[in-house]
Amino acid sequence: MALLHRPAPARRPHVRRPPPRMTAPPAHPVAPGRTLTRDLALPLGAVGAALLVTALMLTGRSAPAPVAPAAFLLLTVAVSALARPVVVPVVALVSWLFYDGFVLNGHSDLAFRAQDRTSLLMLLLAGAAGACGAAALRAVRRRSAG
Repeated sequence: MALLHRPAPARRPHVRRPPPRMTAPPAHPVAPGRTLTRDLALPLGAVGAALLVTALMLTGRSAPAPVAPAAFLLLTVAVSALARPVVVPVVALVSWLFYDGFVLNGHSDLAFRAQDRTSLLMLLLAGAAGACGAAALRAVRRRSAG
């Protein structure tokens, strides 16, 4: 009885291939550090609001009444200017939670009275103003660069 083996595959000559070309990554219109800031704007805003509440509590609430809302409005505008547009309402909401819970009502109580609704509306408008200002600034920079 004869045993038949499969034939061995034909040997191909070794062809040396050139190494792949390294190309530069495409230019990104936004600076690399800016994207990380935009991603971390919400946590940084929450930490900023917590620090602002702590500073206001350490003063013993002896500061004039317009100081606390103005500080929260400025914080919301600044963080909203750094944040992605989708996150801006959340930034304003987090700022309002700290302001309403610790400054207006004290002892971390949330309420929804007229004063609370007004402060929520003010912080939402401040967030929108910060986002619109940042968008306008980016548009001007793109236009001047291109």
